[in-house]
Formats: sequence, structure tokens, C-alpha cells
Amino acid sequence: MIAAWAQRYLEISEDREAPPEVIDNRVTVRTGAEGFRTDLFANGHALVADEPVAYGGTGLGPSPYDYLLAALGSCTSMTVQMYARRKNWPLEDAVVRLKHEKIHAQDCEHCEEKDGKIDHFERELDLKGPLSADQRERLLEIAEKCPVHRTLHSEVVIRTRLRDAEG
Repeated sequence: MIAAWAQRYLEISEDREAPPEVIDNRVTVRTGAEGFRTDLFANGHALVADEPVAYGGTGLGPSPYDYLLAALGSCTSMTVQMYARRKNWPLEDAVVRLKHEKIHAQDCEHCEEKDGKIDHFERELDLKGPLSADQRERLLEIAEKCPVHRTLHSEVVIRTRLRDAEG
């Protein structure tokens, strides 16, 4: 009854396709022909991505780079929390703040490539709890070993194929 009442006040597009089904543990992503609003389905969770209004989107969700930062940040905080728990260290909260930008390669003193732009990530780790200086330093080292961090630093192969038009 509430849904029927609320539907009168919501703009719901009738021509929108049903969301893709979740199959074989893959992440499924769909962007329609208009705008950049994108529906994502990951492990049974429905998410939305979009581009900011300044880039032609509607700002209805995080950008793809926001999701990349979220993946790095969540992996980092989980990894240091897991390590601290295993060691029985008094880590009460692990907060990670991240920023991404494209910088000119010539501005990067430690970079091999000097042409074009490179991706620059800033990650700030805020460890709460009565930790010793040695524990804090060790957790900083552990943050560098989170699986997403390692993935971003390793050689990555992405194989893209077209799905058969019939199926």
C-alpha cells in the first residue's frame, strides 16, 4: 500500500529495462543510452555509479574513480584491522582518507615516464587507539601490503570479449 502511494510522487521511467540478473559471481554493470548513470550489481548488492554534473553526469552516485578509491581504502582498513586483531593490538578504529588526481609526468620526480599524465593517489591512514609508535609504524607497513594496493602495483591483464549477440 505504501509503495502504491509513494509511486504517485516518484518519477519512475517505464521504459527502463529490468536489472541484469546476478549470475556466476560476476559483477554486472549496465549503463543505458542516456547519461552516465550506471547500475552495478556486486555479490547481491545493488550500487549506482555516475559522473559529476561537470562531466556530463547527473551526480547520482560515486564516479568509477571514487569506487576505485573506495576499494583501496576499504581493503587498507580491513587489512590493518585484521593484522592488529591477530596481534591483539589495541586498534580501535582504522580510518583511511584517499584522493586521486592526474598529474603531469614531468611533475613526478620518481616516475619513469615523463610524457603525458599519470595517476597519483594519496592515502592517509588514521589509526585510533592506544598503540605504541612501533605498532603504528608496523601497521603503516602492513597497509602497503593490502591486496588491492598490490593489484594496483602489479602488472594487470584485462581481457575483454564481446558476448554473442544471440545470448
